[in-house]
Amino acid sequence: MSKIRDIAERLWTGALSSGEAHPVTEQYREGDEILDGVLYYKGFASANTIDTGEALVMLDTGAFTDTKPLFEAVRAWRPDRRLAAAVYSHHHIDHIFGVAPFEQEARDKGWAAPLVYGHEGVGPNFDRYKKTRGWNAAINVRQFAFPVERFQWPGEFRYADVTYADRMTFRSGNLTFELRHGRGETDDATWTWIPEKKILAPGDLFIWAAPIACNPQKVQRFCGEWAAALREMSALGAETMIPGHGIPIFGKDRVFQALSDTAELLESLEEQTVALMNQGVTLDTVLHEVKMPDHLLAKPYLRPVYDHPQFILRNIWRLYGGWYDGEPDNLLPAPRAEQAREWVAMAGGVDSVLKRARALKDEGNTRLACHIVEYAVLAEPESKDAHKVRSEVYAARSVEQDSSMARNILNHAALASQQGKRDLAARS
Repeated sequence: MSKIRDIAERLWTGALSSGEAHPVTEQYREGDEILDGVLYYKGFASANTIDTGEALVMLDTGAFTDTKPLFEAVRAWRPDRRLAAAVYSHHHIDHIFGVAPFEQEARDKGWAAPLVYGHEGVGPNFDRYKKTRGWNAAINVRQFAFPVERFQWPGEFRYADVTYADRMTFRSGNLTFELRHGRGETDDATWTWIPEKKILAPGDLFIWAAPIACNPQKVQRFCGEWAAALREMSALGAETMIPGHGIPIFGKDRVFQALSDTAELLESLEEQTVALMNQGVTLDTVLHEVKMPDHLLAKPYLRPVYDHPQFILRNIWRLYGGWYDGEPDNLLPAPRAEQAREWVAMAGGVDSVLKRARALKDEGNTRLACHIVEYAVLAEPESKDAHKVRSEVYAARSVEQDSSMARNILNHAALASQQGKRDLAARS
């Protein structure tokens, strides 16, 4: 049994948790032949290379930091077989940077250059990335604890050579690659089906964790359409699934169950949210009255170790209801700092607010303590005492989170207050 197959078995049975083998941070850069003619590689995301009997086809191509190790892993496995094609599952930068060494190799050896396939929405999303480089740098500093002084968002991208709208098929050697579009984490998602090998590559539509159906700092995502794509995939009879993040799943029944359970989770959250919205309630009501499908979130492949299920509710609200949260005082609000100064004054001053924030933290109510201490810092942004308590409160709130996305953003606030700031990634 290969190393990756062993990990896959232990993950499925629960002997190894998806927190220990985190779908985003855990890496397997040496490469592993998980099936005859299939090389699995995982950096930040997975990049999988298929030997078609004539050439190689790569399904996703890794992040910028994967460029060299991915090329080396492929060449250690198949030294002389040219890369004919690569497929982008979507535009995110952990999936799109690994083609360059193969293009240079093709030039050096006089081979035909590899063709890159992707949905027609990939290019416009690259254009958006160029337009919002500063924003994307800031949000990733918060989300992944990247160093503020060194991290930069890329400004150049390898665009796809061949694009499609709904579906397309190409052949290489003995294999067929069926590309199908489904909106989910992104509006340009491609999932790939290889019928001869019964291999399914869903991209980030499945990642060995609760779906990333609402990153709080990023653009709209699509729960219902995501679930529909998962249902379509589940009907194919795939025997191996190679996700965009995390470990492959082996076995027809397991693949079907993983896809079906993920679809059911998304369907449940969307149905409950829309039902409440149809009653005219506020976003606050939705966030605290939707019942989380705990029997699904307990599955080893659906634990919320990256995204947070409550974020998904906000995403559904934004899709169907826009930005207004239903609270009339938030429609045309006073500046938040002005609100904070008023509330702090009514509470008897910053010292009283900090005392209460500490008491709430000590009682274990870090959720409410965050609200209280934030007002103190907004009211007196230069107060060292306020920042000290804020750092303590957010640090305590952070370690309570299973979701690495929530944990890192909250911890960013704690680290910022250690430097007397509310946010390290934004203008002071």
